Amino acid sequence: MPSAKSGSTGGKGRKGGKGEGGGKTAARRPAGKRETMSPRERWLAVLTRQKPDRIPMDYWATGEFDEKLKKHLGCATMADVYAKLHIDAPLNVGPKYVGPKPKDGEDIFGIRRKPVNYGTGVYYEVTHSPLAQYKSVEEIEKNYKWPDPDWWDYSEIPARIKGQEHRPIKGGGSEPFLVYKSLRGMEQAYMDLIENPEIVHYCLDKLFHLAYENTRRIYEAIPGKVLISYVAEDLGSQNDLLFSPAQIREFLLPRMKKMIELVRQAGAFVFHHTDGAVRKILPDLIGIGIQVLNPIQWRCPGMDREGLKRDFGGKLIFHGAVDNQYTLPFGSAAEVRQEVLDNYRILGAGGGYILAPCHNIQAVTPPENVVAMYETGYEHGWQ
Repeated sequence: MPSAKSGSTGGKGRKGGKGEGGGKTAARRPAGKRETMSPRERWLAVLTRQKPDRIPMDYWATGEFDEKLKKHLGCATMADVYAKLHIDAPLNVGPKYVGPKPKDGEDIFGIRRKPVNYGTGVYYEVTHSPLAQYKSVEEIEKNYKWPDPDWWDYSEIPARIKGQEHRPIKGGGSEPFLVYKSLRGMEQAYMDLIENPEIVHYCLDKLFHLAYENTRRIYEAIPGKVLISYVAEDLGSQNDLLFSPAQIREFLLPRMKKMIELVRQAGAFVFHHTDGAVRKILPDLIGIGIQVLNPIQWRCPGMDREGLKRDFGGKLIFHGAVDNQYTLPFGSAAEVRQEVLDNYRILGAGGGYILAPCHNIQAVTPPENVVAMYETGYEHGWQ
């Protein structure tokens, strides 16, 4: 989904090791092993179920943790961090917003947010939902102007990837119900699924159209260059689905399927993000064509790694699975290392796994734990 605001994608260590202070890491490469692939080639090998030189590693974190990790490693930029920790992070590309200037304090959808400091980090929480007051589709059509795909300029994207062709390119995709919740308000959005289904259908059609056009124009700007597109929707909570399966099948899957068809026709891979306990809807998601599943919150009911690999390993590439609710922020470096090894043993058996945290690493996380994750991943990921 195009947006006028940018965001970030995207810890206790052993004592006395090279990962402490000073900016050095203890990542070791086994004797006789050397890199023979670029990050893009490494991702592509996994996505096509070929054998990479080593398991690729991705990085997701908040901006606050980016700064914390750079300071810990003595790095000036995140590119330096990626090089030092052997991270194969994709390059995210998108258009430049050139449309009407939003009102002060609003984004392009008319949504207002305020920064809320949670002690170790800041999140922008919705304070005004511009469609909350309306009771019908007719009222929305009369009073609200939807963003137009022509409000974005795609001409600068080719220059953005120049010199970065060795990286996996990520661009396009959709996550419309996330926007819908901000437009209507969280509680009202879920109530609408039962009380106002016509409003949900109308708004999701508008949001999917915008996302579809954005994705299509990105592909046109750099034909054949986009490797992965993010077709997402948060379908799960910690314990179960956030929607009934019937609601997912009515409101989301048909529209997601159209987006997925566009992605796959362009030769890109469908990267599907959904948090939480979503096992019961995975067959439906596979049925509409998702290819990569993220973030694998394996502590949630039904999301155990052995079961996912057994039942879906031949149909899905797994991305993530390093727990950032307990292991990374509150576990020991030894626990982090063991979790990486377990992920390689279970999810990586026979291929089909990309190492990454199972969502954005939060600022509370000790950087030593993150260094331990990538050191272990690099040392033991050779194929």
